[in-house]
Amino acid sequence: MSKLEALPEDWNRALAVVAHPDDLEYGAASAIARWTQQGKTVTYCLVTSGEAGIDSMPPDECARVRRAEEVASAREVGVDTVEFLAHPDGLVEASLDLRRDLATAIRRHRPDVLISLNHRESFSFPGLNHADHRNTGWALLDAARDAANRWLFVGAGGEPWGGVRFAAFANSPQPTHGVDITNTIERGIASLEAHRAYLDALPEGTAGTDPDPFLRSMAEMVGPQLGVRYGVAFELIPL
Repeated sequence: MSKLEALPEDWNRALAVVAHPDDLEYGAASAIARWTQQGKTVTYCLVTSGEAGIDSMPPDECARVRRAEEVASAREVGVDTVEFLAHPDGLVEASLDLRRDLATAIRRHRPDVLISLNHRESFSFPGLNHADHRNTGWALLDAARDAANRWLFVGAGGEPWGGVRFAAFANSPQPTHGVDITNTIERGIASLEAHRAYLDALPEGTAGTDPDPFLRSMAEMVGPQLGVRYGVAFELIPL
């Protein structure tokens, strides 16, 4: 069985950037609960409001519901600040507009590390990864560099910030590091349960609609690679 290195935890502030409400909750939130329990500050930045995510609900109503669920979900793992950039759900592009908005967020929050979701073409199972996930991840990596250059996006978010050490992408098919979530997985499960309107609207048989067994089974596959019961894997990219 392959081994994962423990993700470095000698940092104080993280900015977690993903495309949709619920993206962080499929594993990463359990690690975030560990970090906030250690006294670290984690801020959420959502590129969209998930308004196209529930077929039976009009986008305006869906956005309100999913934003509220994300705020409640964040509180379950010790996160108090949740921002929404209002890019169009399902149509996210790795554009200059998105890079500017993310660079602005990085300059505003001045994180040591960035947390996100898999930006590769696929997960570890067949099928193409969602375009919003792919484009958000690549734009985030570019924005980390942009945020450090005072001559790019002048005036956006204040003074430049070049203090981001690395970006960590959860559930990547190319994992390099892992986090022991044995003591915080219950909080991660509660954070996904907070997305009940979204989960209830998923087609019958969709994986993850019952958070407890789904998240535990994922974490049990990663844990032995760290020598623990439950773990979550990340691809770490130095910046």
